Amino acid sequence: MLVVGFPAGPWGTNCYVVATGAGEQCLVVDPGKDAAPGVEEAVREHRLQPVAVLLTHGHIDHVWSVVPVCGSYGVPAYLHPDDRALLADPLAGLGGQTRAMLGPMTGGRLPVMEPDDVRELGDGAVLSIAGLELTVDHAPGHTRGSVMFRRAAAADVPPVLLSGDVLFEGSIGRTDLPGGDHQQMLSSLTAKVLPLDDETVVLPGHGATTTIGRERTTNPYLLELARAGASGAAPRRGL
Repeated sequence: MLVVGFPAGPWGTNCYVVATGAGEQCLVVDPGKDAAPGVEEAVREHRLQPVAVLLTHGHIDHVWSVVPVCGSYGVPAYLHPDDRALLADPLAGLGGQTRAMLGPMTGGRLPVMEPDDVRELGDGAVLSIAGLELTVDHAPGHTRGSVMFRRAAAADVPPVLLSGDVLFEGSIGRTDLPGGDHQQMLSSLTAKVLPLDDETVVLPGHGATTTIGRERTTNPYLLELARAGASGAAPRRGL
């Protein structure tokens, strides 16, 4: 399995290009601001052919470049329907601080975020694309339509989880933005993250790669859930 990941834009959003190997079809996950050149470089270097863009959620730092990337390669974008409205109205998912930050970056105008072909993701759906089989886990909390993409272990490759802004190294996604819900986040972590195998490699939306085993023993939010199911303080990681 080939995974090329890089942080892009002012929010350091991780964009991933995923394929079974060099010279094959590939998926682009979360092309945020300034991600298009990195995608182009990965595609050229590894002789890849993009066939779809997968979006873990609709926040602007994860979808900023979805239109140019989809347009360049003539491919669809996949998103959970509960976040579809964020493509049409990116400001709807932002807090005041981020809105203020965007002013000088955009001249007061946001780019169109909705590509021509948007396909809906459902909880438990299995996507068979680019030779990869990914299970969709709807995990609301950061946004209503947040999802994670999970690939089972194969040959000598451990399980992989593209966690978006649900789970980070040492933290979880913030829940204080419009559409966020801390109790939903805790429910998603309990139902979708804690049952995963310890060897699962976590490719998060921000920050470093980690594993479920490492987070289970060091992440304060998962530790709190495992101990008592208590709510804990809401995080502020992510957009």
